[in-house]
Amino acid sequence: MSKKLLLGIIVILIITNIASLTFWNNGEESPAESAGEENGPAIDTKEPVATIGGEEISYENWMSSLRSNHGKKQLKTMVDHEVVAQLAEEKGIEIDEKVIDREVAMLTAMQGVMTEEEYDEAEKGWREDIRYRYQLEMLLTEGTDIPEGDMESHYQTYGNQYNVTPSMQLSHIVVDDEETANKVKEELDNGASFNMLAQEYSTDEESRDAGGYLGYIFTTSQFFPDGYEEVAADMDEHSYSEPFAVGNQYAVIYLHKKLSGIDFTYEEMKPYIRTELAMHKLDQTLTAEPLWEELDIEWVYDE
Repeated sequence: MSKKLLLGIIVILIITNIASLTFWNNGEESPAESAGEENGPAIDTKEPVATIGGEEISYENWMSSLRSNHGKKQLKTMVDHEVVAQLAEEKGIEIDEKVIDREVAMLTAMQGVMTEEEYDEAEKGWREDIRYRYQLEMLLTEGTDIPEGDMESHYQTYGNQYNVTPSMQLSHIVVDDEETANKVKEELDNGASFNMLAQEYSTDEESRDAGGYLGYIFTTSQFFPDGYEEVAADMDEHSYSEPFAVGNQYAVIYLHKKLSGIDFTYEEMKPYIRTELAMHKLDQTLTAEPLWEELDIEWVYDE
């Protein structure tokens, strides 16, 4: 992208910001006023937005505070992302999707139960943020010399930490006999909540109160329940199993999410190790501000 295009984008941002300020300052209907119930209550700008012990907070004071405290920060974030995107394209800095997959997997494993819709929305944001962070780090450390031996030594010491071990996010219901297990399955087929059935039927006291939730478990872990991996391997995410025998008991499991294993060679991780070591060497703060000088930028907050 050219510098002229960036300037055009900034101008659009400025015009949008000025238009918003004009609405606020001239008392025209703002998005807050016209919002329906799904976006929040409608607001009468002529009335106080809050009253505390007889003291009022006016709509104008509220808007002024929002502009002062958040407007500049939000616009700066937008400019930062556009600066990094343009410079990364100009300099051919691309981030391997496999590396992004690794970061997404790590973030996913830190979450609780999410619906498919929630996960898809979260993943989209994660991917954008991860790509931005890696490109920003590479731009900030461009030209910093890191000896090959240092990178190789770092990989030999920490290489395994870059890999992702396969895991599954599971819940289960454990009962004493096949008859009860079939009853649980029948109720699930009729639309009953797995969470509620676990609390009602499961004999596993450690997970019962949490709706049978076991969390993410590495498939290589000694704590992965016997037989569960074989059953879950043929299941779709967000589905429950047929009852199956577990020792002297029976189980029904719910597979929330599968995370596949991801392994990296030294050559695959080398560019990212170099950046990691360079950031440490420079004691560089992760901010795009130093990159602004490389592009022609004008914005409403110029002094």
